[in-house]
Amino acid sequence: MQSVLRFLSVLICVLCGFNQAEAKKPNIILVITDDQGYGPVGRHGHPWIRTPHLDKLYDTSTRFTRFLVSPTCAPTRSAIMTGRHPMKNGVTHTILERERMTLKATILPQVLKQAGYTSGIFGKWHLGDEEPYQPHTRGFDEAFIHGAGGIGQAYKCSCADAPGNKYFNPVIRHNGSFVKTQGYCTDLFFTAALGWIKAKKDGDAPFFAYITTNAPHGPFVAPPKNTKRFTDLGFAAKPAGFYGMIENIDENMGRLMGKLKEWNLYEDTILIFMSDNGMTPAGSRPGQQVAKGYPFFNAGMKGMKGSADEGGVRVPFLVRWDGHWKAGRDFDTVSAHIDVLPTFAAIAGIKTLPKNQVEGRSFLPLLTGEKKTLSDSRYLFTHKGRWKTGTEPNDFQWKNYAVRNQRYRFVGGGTAISVSERQRKQGISPKDALFDMLKDPGQRTNIIDQHPEVAEKMRAAYKQFWKEARPLMVNEGVPMSKTRPFHVWFAEQMKKGGIPNWKTPEL
Repeated sequence: MQSVLRFLSVLICVLCGFNQAEAKKPNIILVITDDQGYGPVGRHGHPWIRTPHLDKLYDTSTRFTRFLVSPTCAPTRSAIMTGRHPMKNGVTHTILERERMTLKATILPQVLKQAGYTSGIFGKWHLGDEEPYQPHTRGFDEAFIHGAGGIGQAYKCSCADAPGNKYFNPVIRHNGSFVKTQGYCTDLFFTAALGWIKAKKDGDAPFFAYITTNAPHGPFVAPPKNTKRFTDLGFAAKPAGFYGMIENIDENMGRLMGKLKEWNLYEDTILIFMSDNGMTPAGSRPGQQVAKGYPFFNAGMKGMKGSADEGGVRVPFLVRWDGHWKAGRDFDTVSAHIDVLPTFAAIAGIKTLPKNQVEGRSFLPLLTGEKKTLSDSRYLFTHKGRWKTGTEPNDFQWKNYAVRNQRYRFVGGGTAISVSERQRKQGISPKDALFDMLKDPGQRTNIIDQHPEVAEKMRAAYKQFWKEARPLMVNEGVPMSKTRPFHVWFAEQMKKGGIPNWKTPEL
C-alpha cells in the first residue's frame, strides 16, 4: 500500500511539473501606429483630440514615459525586429534599397518560435519589398501587408506598393498572394488581425500579433465620419485627415479591446500600444493654431518626425496584462525600441538570444515589480540617416545625430535644436548642444559649456558606435532594383487569373 501511495505521489509531482513546464505562454499583441508620435493621445495632455479607448488603455496599463525610437519608420521597425540599433541592420533610409533589413539578422518571430509562438503581421512591414525580405519568408506565419512605406507609394527602386492602391479598398498581399479588399485600410488591418486571433485563441500555441497601421501616415485620408468633426471645426484638409485617422485608430483599439474581453483573452494576452517615430506636423506648425481655437500640441517637446531631438523619437508605450501586472504605473526609466525583442523573449522564457546581435535589454523586471528602476549607465544612439544614395556615410557621421542616457540628451551636427535648415543655407555652422532632460525636457537651454565633460563622453561613445555600425551598413552602394516586385507580382497574378476578393473574417 505504501509503495502504491509513493508511486501516486511521484506521479502527481511529475504531472504537476509537466503541466507547469507545458503551461501556455501569454499571447502578445503589439500595435504600432505610423507617424502618430507622443502628443496626440488624450491622456498625454492633448487639449482637444478624442481618444477614449487609448485613454482607457492608458489608465489600465503600465506606462513607459520615456520610450525612445528612431526619427523615421523603417529604422524603428528594424530595431523592434532585431533588438539592435537600426544602422547595424543596414537600415539608413526609408527608401532606395536602404530600408531593407539585413538577411543575416534573426528577427523577432523567429526568436519567439523557440517558445512555440505563431506570429502574424497586419499592415505595414517596410523592411524590404523583395521576396527574401518579405515577412512570410522571415518567420511570420501570417502576413497581411501593403508594400513600401505607405499605401500607394512607389519609388525608383524595389520599394513600391501594389499599383494604384488607395487608403480605401486597397489590394493587400496576403501570405504571398494579392487580394482585393473593401473598406478603409486601418479597419481592414484590425479586422484581419482579429480574424486571425479568433482562429488562434483556443489553440495550443501562443500567438504574437503585430498590428502595424499605415495611419496616420500621409496622405492624410480618413473615413468621412472621422474627418467631418474636424472640418466642421474649421480644420484644413491635411490636419483634419491626420487627426481623423488617429480617432479612427482609437475606434479600432476599442474594437480590439472589446473582442479581447468578449473572447476572455485579457488574462492570457499582453497588449502593447506604441508609435514608430515622432509626430508629423500634417500641414500645421508648432507654436501656431491648427485651426482657430485649437492650439498645436506636441507635449512641450522639441522636434518632430525626422528630428534627432526628443520630439522626433519619444512615443507612447503602454503595456497591459490584466491579472498579472499592476496597472496605473509610470516608469521614467529610458527604454527603447531595441528593448522590445529581449523583453518579449524574456516573457516567453527564452534564454538564448541571437549571438552578437541583441543590444537592447529586457524591461520585464519593471513589469513584474522585481525592480523599480534599471541601470542608467547605457547610451542610446540616434541618427537621422537619409543621406544621398551613393555618398560616403562617413561624411555624415557628425551630422543630425544624438546620444541619450537617463539624464542627458547630446544633440550634434545641426539638428532642429541647433541650426535650422534655412540657417544652414545661409552659412551658419551647426552647433552641438547638451540638455538636462530631467530639468529641461523641452530642450530650451544648451548647457554644453557648463558640462563639457559630459558632452565629450557622449561624443566618444557615439564615435565608437559609428565605428561598429559602419561595416554593417550593407545597403550602401548597392545597385537600384530595375523592377518593383509588388508591381511585377501584381501583373503576374493578373495574367494567371486576377485578384480575388478577400473573404472578410466573421468576428
